[in-house]
Amino acid sequence: MLEVKALSVRYGRHLALENAALQVKSGEIVVVLGANGAGKSTLIKAVSGLVPHAPGGRISLEDQALHALPSHKIVDAGLALVPEGRHLFSTLTVAENLSLGAFLPRTRAAAAESLEIVFSIFPKLKQRLTQIAGTMSGGEQQMVAIGRALMTRPKILLLDEPSLGLSPLLTSELFRALPGIAQRGIGVLIVEQNTHQSLAISQRGYLIEKGCIVGEDSAQELLKSPAVQKAYLGG
Repeated sequence: MLEVKALSVRYGRHLALENAALQVKSGEIVVVLGANGAGKSTLIKAVSGLVPHAPGGRISLEDQALHALPSHKIVDAGLALVPEGRHLFSTLTVAENLSLGAFLPRTRAAAAESLEIVFSIFPKLKQRLTQIAGTMSGGEQQMVAIGRALMTRPKILLLDEPSLGLSPLLTSELFRALPGIAQRGIGVLIVEQNTHQSLAISQRGYLIEKGCIVGEDSAQELLKSPAVQKAYLGG
């Protein structure tokens, strides 16, 4: 289980995240909802070690403390981030991008098994292994980015705005694949503006405003909440 407590981040004088706390269990999909600039990406980057957080913050995964580790050690501990914008190696093939996910000593021996797991979730990639990643559609590139993260054999998968820039059809295809990841016992934490589809596949959700977690409930209750409907669903 991923557990985050008292996580705060400053950019100079600006307090971008204040005392954030959340949990993600194995096999659970959790979404963090918020407007642009609310602190969603800052939260997920701080959890994955890409931005420094203030003293006192605590991040743990299955009781292993992560908050003092560099980002590559956090990946080795079982936390994998799919960043906003995907950040693939656009001149490399799909196969080469996926293989780079198995760079850790603990993942190399199981690379073939991990690749089959990726193909079971995204069958299309098996037919595109020799294609140059930069020539793929945005949705296909997102599949490669998630597949590359899965090659690290994570316990928790972090997704930063996975639907950004995708068509509604490709967004639906992507979100239909995510429960298959959770069914393998991997916890999934999504920060996302696509409220309807992210809540539809999630068990729980958090609301973030101005850097603060202001609400938490089951996805079902959040979908029914008048306040959430007004703020995030256009109700």
